[in-house]
Amino acid sequence: MTIDYQKRNTSLHVDNHKYQTATPYPHIIFDDFLEKAAADKALAVFPKIKDEGWIHYVHINEKKHGLNKLDLIPSFIRDQVIKELNSSHFVTYLEKLTGIKNLIADTTIEGGGIHQSENGGYLNVHADFTVHPHKKTWRRRVNVLVYLNKDWKESYGGNLELWEKDMSRCSVTISPIFNRVVIFNTNEDSFHGFPDPINCPIAVTRKSIALYYFTEEEKGSFKKRSTNYRARPDDGYKSVLIWVDKKIIALYSWLKGILGINDDFVSKLLNLLSGKKK
Repeated sequence: MTIDYQKRNTSLHVDNHKYQTATPYPHIIFDDFLEKAAADKALAVFPKIKDEGWIHYVHINEKKHGLNKLDLIPSFIRDQVIKELNSSHFVTYLEKLTGIKNLIADTTIEGGGIHQSENGGYLNVHADFTVHPHKKTWRRRVNVLVYLNKDWKESYGGNLELWEKDMSRCSVTISPIFNRVVIFNTNEDSFHGFPDPINCPIAVTRKSIALYYFTEEEKGSFKKRSTNYRARPDDGYKSVLIWVDKKIIALYSWLKGILGINDDFVSKLLNLLSGKKK
């Protein structure tokens, strides 16, 4: 068993209220979310960044690595964890928790999958893209992030930050500790990230599993936008770089939808420009 649904459903009424009344936008944090044996196994088989298939997101607004090719993700994570989190059973639970009906799991895990950041890694504050790159009527609604970082120290940083809708301040900080899950709405102004470079030992990385959920909407019923990176009040001159990089990412996202290219393309391009051969 990967998830104890009896335990989750027992507190569902209370959790639903907590979720929908949370600030700065609907979210909830669960510890010991996966069954212990499942979490331990997922960590044990978590692949190294240098393994085949990793996408290297390295630009002004982020420095992290992702693997979303299902055939290259370790079978236990793919078949026992990701498959369960994309199952109708879990999606039904997610609908009851969030109050959002007709959620759709993205079984292609576009942009999701497993993520990893080394020492110095970061992800600037942003609101997520609002439409699935290849399904133009799919509106992104919910994120599920499962953290797999044993013995993660506060001094390492890497806390997930939830920011006020007007970007005036960080409202919530969440340590990415082992077997903790964060579930939150992905609206146009649900700003989040871990913008300060992490400071962990060379042998340690910040590990997570990320899954995204959508609803199908009528064409033209919602605003389509790529990832909206935002500067913090004290970012100074860096604000200009964040804005320029955001525009470049928006252009890439547009081309991605038009040409049908995937994230592996930009990873190879970035590595070529930087002289890397990964």
